[in-house]
Amino acid sequence: MSDTPTPHIELYVRSLMPDGAHERQEAVIERLDRLDQEDEIDGYSVIVWGKQVSRESAAAHTEEGKYILNRVAEFKQWALSNNVSLESFYQTTEVESEITDDYSAMVLPVMGLAEYDDGELKHVAPCTKGDVVHTIMDRLDRLEAGEPPAIEQESGNVSIV
Repeated sequence: MSDTPTPHIELYVRSLMPDGAHERQEAVIERLDRLDQEDEIDGYSVIVWGKQVSRESAAAHTEEGKYILNRVAEFKQWALSNNVSLESFYQTTEVESEITDDYSAMVLPVMGLAEYDDGELKHVAPCTKGDVVHTIMDRLDRLEAGEPPAIEQESGNVSIV
C-alpha cells in the first residue's frame, strides 16, 4: 500500500449499455474490487444513470435526477479548476418530441469515474487535457501503481504528472 491517501471511487454506469460496454463495465468493477481488497482505495460505489438527463424533465426534479445533475455540475467545476475538458463526454443534444415541447438534454457517458479524498473531488475520468485523453483504465492503472492522477492540482497550479 502506498503512503498517499486512499480515495473513495464512484463509478457511474449506463443502465442500458451499448454492445461491448457490459464487458468493459465488468472489467472496471473487477479492478475496483481488487483495488479495494488491496486497500489501494477506500471502497467504491456503483451508480446507475441513464443515457441522458434534461434539466426541464420531471426526472430532473427527483432525488436521483438532482443527484446526477449536481454531480455533473461538480465534475464540470473540477474540470474548469484543473484546465481539463469533459465536453466530449458530456454533450448537450436537442431532443425533438411529438408529445412534449422539444428540449435540451445532456448525454451521459457509458461510464464515468469520480475519485474523492475526504469528500473532496480529486479526479474525473474520462477527461481530456489538450490532445490527451485520460481514460478510466488509465486512472485504474495509476491507482494500481500507487500513483496520483495524471492531472494533479498543486496549491492552485495545475501540473501534468
